[in-house]
Amino acid sequence: MANAMTGGQAAVALLEQYGIDTVFGIPGVHTIEFYRGLADRGIHHVTPRHEQGAGFMADGYARVSGRPAACLLITGPGLTNAATPIAQAYSDSQPMVVLASTNLRNEIGKGWGPYHEVRNQRLIANQFTCFAGTALSPEDVPQLMAQGWSIMQSGRPRPYYVEIPRDVLGLDVTDAWQSVAESPRPRPAANAVEAAAKALSAATRPVMLVGAGAADASDGLTKLANRLNAPVISSFAGKGIVADSNPLSLGATLSMPPVREFITAADVVLAVGTELSTTDSSNQRLDIHGQMVRVDIDPRKINYYYPAAIGIVADSALFTEDVNACLDDIGHVEKPLHAERRRKIDDIRTFASTYGSLATPQHRRILGSLRKVLPDDGIVVTDMTQLAYSGNYCFPCEHPRTWIHPVSYATLGFALPAAIGAKLAKPEQPVVSISGDCGFLFTCQEMATAAERGIPIVQIVWNNTALAEIRDGMVSLGVEPVEVLPRNPDYVAMARSFHWDAETAKSLDHFETLLAEGIERQTPTLIEVREGDGDWAG
Repeated sequence: MANAMTGGQAAVALLEQYGIDTVFGIPGVHTIEFYRGLADRGIHHVTPRHEQGAGFMADGYARVSGRPAACLLITGPGLTNAATPIAQAYSDSQPMVVLASTNLRNEIGKGWGPYHEVRNQRLIANQFTCFAGTALSPEDVPQLMAQGWSIMQSGRPRPYYVEIPRDVLGLDVTDAWQSVAESPRPRPAANAVEAAAKALSAATRPVMLVGAGAADASDGLTKLANRLNAPVISSFAGKGIVADSNPLSLGATLSMPPVREFITAADVVLAVGTELSTTDSSNQRLDIHGQMVRVDIDPRKINYYYPAAIGIVADSALFTEDVNACLDDIGHVEKPLHAERRRKIDDIRTFASTYGSLATPQHRRILGSLRKVLPDDGIVVTDMTQLAYSGNYCFPCEHPRTWIHPVSYATLGFALPAAIGAKLAKPEQPVVSISGDCGFLFTCQEMATAAERGIPIVQIVWNNTALAEIRDGMVSLGVEPVEVLPRNPDYVAMARSFHWDAETAKSLDHFETLLAEGIERQTPTLIEVREGDGDWAG
């Protein structure tokens, strides 16, 4: 460095070297040194209205781009406020860089009562990151960031965390800090690829299960499915990896009885980039009798819950590249799809088109209108709401990274801030957010962030004036519903007070018009859809 920087400046400069172009954070008295000179760097800083928004925005950015963004968090409440979104990103294997301040080195763990004190801040972060470190000197910062970056990039992508005491943030740094080279993703062992290729080539009833870890292997997996005439079932997070218009796609249907029966009858099951979470199968264990081939970046998942006959620790895209080449080498001959098997696939697709709860027909009409208006590459970011639960299996997707849902950790409040992050990552693609009336209030303050920056997302609020999933669960268990019918605000008036365009949809045609206008608009839009109010309820 030609001139000395403070530790905070040097840390942000190092982020830039690692290719981080977007950071989310709320400036605070402990993090001022992060912001010294930030305006002169090639980094876009976005200030949410709550640190929870910062974490969800970084998560949404990563889900649609495959690249990490960063969070800059203040000591204590900054980290604990962001803990939920960081944990959501950890649960769903999304990369994120988290830099936080912490108390002075001589204060840490002392209990003296300085501002924002947490007895062991790193211990908190360690529960939901792939790496957590404390920099006790300026020289520690580049070393810890290199460790975290390598772990995040070479293995299962998850957030990593580095905390810097505020006195270290202010110390002068005269030595140049350098980023480390990208760590290569693991290529599969040749003998394992050959074993998988031979098993797949010999199969007469193969089935493929794909998850979000295979998002960058879309082309290779589609080619493989077509060569094998193998039906493809995705996790919710894997929607669109093989396009739903492909006749072999069964969508995200692991929760459906005919699909589970179909998997049971398979002679080879290839699972790529999925931990086969019970969330996707309605908490029911799949009954797999065929030879199990598992491909995962995380070695802990190879024999987790569903032990593999052939286990391959590898990057999904590299595996599909190699296994397709190996099929050529062994002289694979494509087997025709027998009429009986084609009939079963078509029957499952028909079953899936009517599957759901009593409310699902309403959801299908709304989601059908959304699919009609939204371009194929449009991005839908959802919250934990019944409309999204239906969309998990019945909203068709043609591309990966276009249906975004907080799966296993399943937190409320995800959709709006994650949609903001998604739009910042993919400004050329339309982004629609879906929230329930209750979940929307968890992070509705981020409407201010979108308005301030002119981020043109479309927010759909599905208003059923209830915590409907909980209400229905209470009723099904014979429990008198308690505290599940809150009094809602006027969402349209609230959105307009944040300088959004906003209106309540009166009919499906009106909804489609509002949606089309919102997609074209260069400012944010809210569309309220009231359950039972329009022709979608008929």
